[in-house]
Amino acid sequence: MSSKLVIIPTYNEKENIENIIRAVMCEPLDFHILIIEDGSPDGTASIVKTLQAEFADRLFMVERQGKLGLGTAYITGFKWALDKNYDYIFEMDADFSHNPSDLPRLYEACSKQGADVAIGSRYVSGVNVVNWPIGRVLMSYFASKYVRFVLGVKIADTTAGFKCYRRQVLQTIELDKIRFKGYAFQVEMKYTAYKCGFKLKEVPIIFINRELGTSKMSGGIFGEAFFGVIQLKISSWFRHYPKKEDL
Repeated sequence: MSSKLVIIPTYNEKENIENIIRAVMCEPLDFHILIIEDGSPDGTASIVKTLQAEFADRLFMVERQGKLGLGTAYITGFKWALDKNYDYIFEMDADFSHNPSDLPRLYEACSKQGADVAIGSRYVSGVNVVNWPIGRVLMSYFASKYVRFVLGVKIADTTAGFKCYRRQVLQTIELDKIRFKGYAFQVEMKYTAYKCGFKLKEVPIIFINRELGTSKMSGGIFGEAFFGVIQLKISSWFRHYPKKEDL
């Protein structure tokens, strides 16, 4: 069995799902894939089921009833991965904004370079974003600056969603206490890992905006992230975080 699982949440990704699955499966390190499918009306699940016959024992899917949020999708995937004894668990988008060829670099950061969480970073070596409107680039860039200032975490890309976790991180973090469902979830997971004493390492990537399908980003998601950061900081003053060495 592979020790590496890539979790990909999906909602209406019929244009991308087959290609992203095949691209990950072509990587040389024997990645497995778990699709968390939120009841897409466009037939995404049917495409995955067809591919499961081709990629037996490497492609899995959890189907949920309705669009329940990015954060809950990943929490569902994390619990599934821990139950199946994977050692390295990845977060990845379905739309090719995250390049499957970068998966081995994230894996190496955790397996050979001492990181507990490897972050595919758009901003650690400049601004490496392609095909985003300038307004969205600026919003994302300064959102990460804002999070870093408020939370005191020395990460250039605090909202990044392309990551690799060592198993121990997800075992230590109290997953049922993760509150946020949108992109604030990405901030909360990094901050919680940091507070638990884990080492976070940024790996530079080039982020390419989707060419097919529709973005799930909304103003409400950014609002949750903005105010959620303040809530995270205040709640951290009163919360006990389990430590890395406790396991």
